[in-house]
Amino acid sequence: MKNRMRFLALVFVLVLLTTAVGCQPSQPSGPTTVRVLSMEQAGPTVDEMNSIVSEFNQANPNIDVEIEYVSYDALHDKIITAMTSTPPAYDVFLVDDIWYAEFADKGYVLDVTDRIPQSTKDNVFDAAWLITTVDGQTYGMPWLLDQKYFYYNEKILADAGISAPPQTWEELLAQAQTIKDQGLVEYPIVWSWGQAEAAICDWVTLLYGDGGTILDADGNPAFNNDKGVQTLTWMKQTIDDGLTNPASVSYVEEDVRNVFSQGNAAFALNWNYMYDLVNFNPDESQVTGQIKMSLMPAFANSGVKSATIDGSMGFSVAATSPNSDAGWKYVEFLTSEDVQNRYSAHLLPIWKTSFQGEAGQKLESYSDVTAVTVPMFNEQFPYSTVRPKVPYYPEASKALQLALQQALTGQLSPQDALNQAAQKWVELQGQ
Repeated sequence: MKNRMRFLALVFVLVLLTTAVGCQPSQPSGPTTVRVLSMEQAGPTVDEMNSIVSEFNQANPNIDVEIEYVSYDALHDKIITAMTSTPPAYDVFLVDDIWYAEFADKGYVLDVTDRIPQSTKDNVFDAAWLITTVDGQTYGMPWLLDQKYFYYNEKILADAGISAPPQTWEELLAQAQTIKDQGLVEYPIVWSWGQAEAAICDWVTLLYGDGGTILDADGNPAFNNDKGVQTLTWMKQTIDDGLTNPASVSYVEEDVRNVFSQGNAAFALNWNYMYDLVNFNPDESQVTGQIKMSLMPAFANSGVKSATIDGSMGFSVAATSPNSDAGWKYVEFLTSEDVQNRYSAHLLPIWKTSFQGEAGQKLESYSDVTAVTVPMFNEQFPYSTVRPKVPYYPEASKALQLALQQALTGQLSPQDALNQAAQKWVELQGQ
């Protein structure tokens, strides 16, 4: 009987011990995995981004960053889908500046206002903080500080007897006509006018270069006024006159780069990344050494010296990520001044201090690319403008994309097309 009691007591103790062990919180095995979503166009190349991830992982053995790439056109919807699961499919993702108001409104992005040291706030361009800040709160680190640049083929211009690039859009058309008349290029100008955000970027560049604006002081659509109609009419006329490549109505930025790289255009607008690929990469370009950049033109008598579109982006941590601390640590590393300086061939730093004094000279000396893009950035950036920071922008943008396409293809007059888009913007504002 005593032996039986002892046996039962032992079993009871073992059960208690087993239960106690089972109730202990599970300990993580291995490093914390941080899943990152980025894009495969513009900015650093995939190889460069992979190198940055490798550097971070080696320096932080307790964190394992895994990165995935999609095209820009797929990025927005991929983030939306990822945020429908708990936890989200990605801990960190790249966000275009035009999406921040929407993502902040939906609670997708972590508020990092209190995580950013004052020294970082002071040393990063003020304009860069406009990318990731909504209503005074900051939801990520600025990363891709970019704007559209004006590119021209110096050899084609010289062959046409043209000594300098155009300073106004009127001069652009005159030079394009000269080049066309001499048979140097059939369609001297190529644009990103497909039914996508790319078309809005080109159109906003022209609109602001004519003294126009998207919204008025009260936040109401102003793009369908005389300036907006005049600008869109000008765009359509360049197609009708045979100066703009008619295929531009289906092109996005990579199409523009391909045409320009083949020597089939004398003028183009594109982001910073194109300069290296068209001028220094013979595997990608037939016009290496021929390409220059200059200040974006504006319309004569507009009172505007230059205007371009700010296409900057930021990296943010998912608000519902269980790995927010590890994710933020990666974002800080990725956007640090040292990393951005070393990978500046296709992405210019967000840091003011990178462009100042000896640091600026060093940045220019990193490569033949930065020797041109750094001073060009400094010259163009004061004339860069952002699109509206409104939570309904994705839907509003689609309405405007459609309007541009309808006008450029002759389905509607510029006035009617823009009026329809403006009506949609008003409806969205009221929702």
